[in-house]
Amino acid sequence: MTERIIGCAYTVYNKMGYGFLESVYEKCMLIELAKAKLRACAQKPITVFYEGHTVGEFVADLMVDDKIIVELKSVRRVVKAHEVQLVNYLTATNIEVGLLLNFAEQKVEVKRRVRTLPAEVDF
Repeated sequence: MTERIIGCAYTVYNKMGYGFLESVYEKCMLIELAKAKLRACAQKPITVFYEGHTVGEFVADLMVDDKIIVELKSVRRVVKAHEVQLVNYLTATNIEVGLLLNFAEQKVEVKRRVRTLPAEVDF
């Protein structure tokens, strides 16, 4: 599914290029995701819990099939804080996979993150 989402991002970038606000890319992505037969919603509010207590709320840029959080950026380059933000979203929702898609100056920058680390392999 992540490959299909990334493919949609490249389609949007090839048609729109660089320099728009994230909200423009978000709307374009919704159109492309629908064409790819992926169920997506934008600006999905998600409650954050701590020890069973509601402590806040954040809004995911895109949620695809209730399985993948997509965080959109339109910046010169992604910084560590953007990646940490995505991992925090994954932790807060118990969703395993997230994509950080940056519609950068030269290309679409893709970062795939997972909530849990795979088990270590013994050699």
